[in-house]
Amino acid sequence: MMDMNDILDFLRELRAHNDREWFNANKERYLKVKERVDGLAAELITLVSEVDAEASRLTPADCTYRIYRDTRFSTDKSPYKTHVGIFVNPPFGKKSLRCGYYLHIEPDNCFFAAGTVCLPSPLVKAIRQSIYDEIDEYRSIVESDGFRCVFPRIGENLLKTAPKGFPKDWPYMDYIRPKDFCCSTDIFSDDSLSRDDFPRNLLPIIRQAGRFNDFINYSIDEFNETH
Repeated sequence: MMDMNDILDFLRELRAHNDREWFNANKERYLKVKERVDGLAAELITLVSEVDAEASRLTPADCTYRIYRDTRFSTDKSPYKTHVGIFVNPPFGKKSLRCGYYLHIEPDNCFFAAGTVCLPSPLVKAIRQSIYDEIDEYRSIVESDGFRCVFPRIGENLLKTAPKGFPKDWPYMDYIRPKDFCCSTDIFSDDSLSRDDFPRNLLPIIRQAGRFNDFINYSIDEFNETH
């Protein structure tokens, strides 16, 4: 079976030759990459199931993406993605707005992330309100030593000022400024992907991510039940 170095090599070459002629000439290699990625997705589903049993309902197809880019509204007309993404998001799969577990494989830019992005504004507001109302519980998660050593940064696309409706002098403002509630880690290198203990060595990271996801998902589910 193709190993992780072979996948990274394929992606490096695709980055240098991102055109249909090269891709078609290397289609058999891509099919082997896809087979290995599907296998890796199945392994990740099993690992996430140890934290969230609902993940066992998912299949690799629920968690992986097409390599073909949608170029209709982009100035970049490169036809193919030059990375691989696996998003285990129980129980509904990759298209759900709930928080999940994401593995990004890209030469010199591999990382693991948790959370959710691109939420509608009312849902973002609801999550902020939950963090504000339950700040002690939230801090017990994101300020714990185990979490911080894995996920030093929390949230992306931060507002420059306090969100509307919240006191500007609140001491934990940074926790509700994000528009995207996610956290990521780049603590492993390209080489670590080829070790025998990968992806099993992701389990402690997944466990830490699970605490964060559970908090945000509770807010999301509560919002969905009332709207």
